[in-house]
Amino acid sequence: MIARQRRWRHAPSATAVIAILCLAVLGTFAPTPAAAAETLNVYSIWPENWARPMFEEFEKATGIKVNFVRFSSGEALARVIAEKGNPRVDVLFGGPVETFAAGISEGVFESYKPPSFAKLPARFRQADGQWVAIADDPLVFMTNDKFIKENALKPPSSWNDLLASPYKNMLQMADARTSGTAVTRIFSILEVNGRDENKAFDYMKKLRPNVQLYTKSGGGGTLPVGLGQAGGGIFFIVDALDTKAKGYEVTISFPREGIGTAAEAIALIKGAKNPEAAKKLIDWASSPAMQGLFAKYKINFVPAHPDVALEPGLAAVLKDAKLFPIDADYAGANRKRIVERWVAEVLNP
Repeated sequence: MIARQRRWRHAPSATAVIAILCLAVLGTFAPTPAAAAETLNVYSIWPENWARPMFEEFEKATGIKVNFVRFSSGEALARVIAEKGNPRVDVLFGGPVETFAAGISEGVFESYKPPSFAKLPARFRQADGQWVAIADDPLVFMTNDKFIKENALKPPSSWNDLLASPYKNMLQMADARTSGTAVTRIFSILEVNGRDENKAFDYMKKLRPNVQLYTKSGGGGTLPVGLGQAGGGIFFIVDALDTKAKGYEVTISFPREGIGTAAEAIALIKGAKNPEAAKKLIDWASSPAMQGLFAKYKINFVPAHPDVALEPGLAAVLKDAKLFPIDADYAGANRKRIVERWVAEVLNP
């Protein structure tokens, strides 16, 4: 659609400006009629630099264009819930599986089993097909090398190492109100403590003085750690390795007690306006066709499909890590309550 130029005789009123902005937002996902059959609309939880090349490859393979907007997990989930009954998008793409499990209880997804469904390991597919995994993403500790050296520390190898006094006001990690990374971190701490919530929250309260900032997105603290503005943090490996690849002097380590890994999922939105195109994206994303491209684009996700080999460099980093999968059903059922408790007792005690 080509907008005709128009001169304002007088400056537009505030009401007119707001109306124009609203129309612009509403038009974000409005393809032209001629292209409607070949487009679909997506909320992507993956950052644009990972989502865009995947969607461009999908368009090359199928001719279907993906219009997408990126949000953190909590924001994306809130939007699809708010839009239930009149969805703005067809697919929710990427993000930790506990986000999708929480969405199931809100009735926002439509069951769909792509051709790869039966071949995926059980933890990478919801039994009714309300989501399927497209990757796996372990959490890691990431610390700034200069900070470690100046404080005569070793890279942390235990959850308790992060409680050490040199880390006071020197850690950054994500905010559970907006970030799926943070939710995975909290459920990792719960698992390490045998799902004893009081023990897990006691630990998080002790950790709180060492956290200088809880960031909106999961990877928001990686650059400050890379620059030495923060000493360390807890991030998904895909974000941590991206920071290291950019030349920042950081070290990735794992706690000996274990740390969680969360499946990254995709789901069909109930009431999608372009369901057939949406199913084609789910077919493609859950297959080797997309997951085989992670290495090409230097995206350090662990492929969910068993036919896609793990990139050797990533395999080397994970070799001795003690990882455990986040229980999607447990996390999905308790997510809202646990996050509310975290806000009340840890973030704003």
